[in-house]
Amino acid sequence: MAGEGMGDRRPLASRNTRWAQGLARQMTNLSVTPNQISQASIVMAALAGGSFWLSGQGSGGLRALFLILAALFCQLRLLCNLLDGMVAVEGGKGAADGPFWNEFPDRVADILIFAGVGYGIGAPGLGWAAAAFAVLTAYVRELGRATGNPSDFGGPMAKQHRMATMTAAALLSVVEVLWSGGSWILTIALWIVAVGAAVTALRRSLYLIERLKAKG
Repeated sequence: MAGEGMGDRRPLASRNTRWAQGLARQMTNLSVTPNQISQASIVMAALAGGSFWLSGQGSGGLRALFLILAALFCQLRLLCNLLDGMVAVEGGKGAADGPFWNEFPDRVADILIFAGVGYGIGAPGLGWAAAAFAVLTAYVRELGRATGNPSDFGGPMAKQHRMATMTAAALLSVVEVLWSGGSWILTIALWIVAVGAAVTALRRSLYLIERLKAKG
């Protein structure tokens, strides 16, 4: 296998937790649709990206506040990603256009967040590089599905790993801001995401090529 998580649905341990199942049941009982939850993830990502950008415009306590908000919105984005699938599958509320809303918002979210980080630390090129490689990992996964292969959710920098990296970096940056006012932690984290996503796309590509050759 190219990495952990082969199949048509991303394997998430949090999906089996009581709090996630309870929240998904509540959302299912309401008039909220999976597509609306997916669309909400774009809003969360926009708020995360905006918070990262604004953190680079301020200093001291205000900058720390925006970094905390950025971390919070990154996690809320993941929560939306978790609940939309649970409400659609376990809740039986999937729609015909569900596959579009399951994928498209994630690509927009990656761009908004990583570009926001890049502009916030004064390195927009690095932010766009991280965003491009993040989108490329998903492209290769979907290309695999389009050619009749199972979805490859392997890392080392799949979606949940990218968000965990940026969330941790945002929170650690609060200490850095109050200590020295620098942005080294976010810069390093963005490099880790960019390089890690590039490696992930390459690994998925090589594995897909092997699968296609084996079929031929």
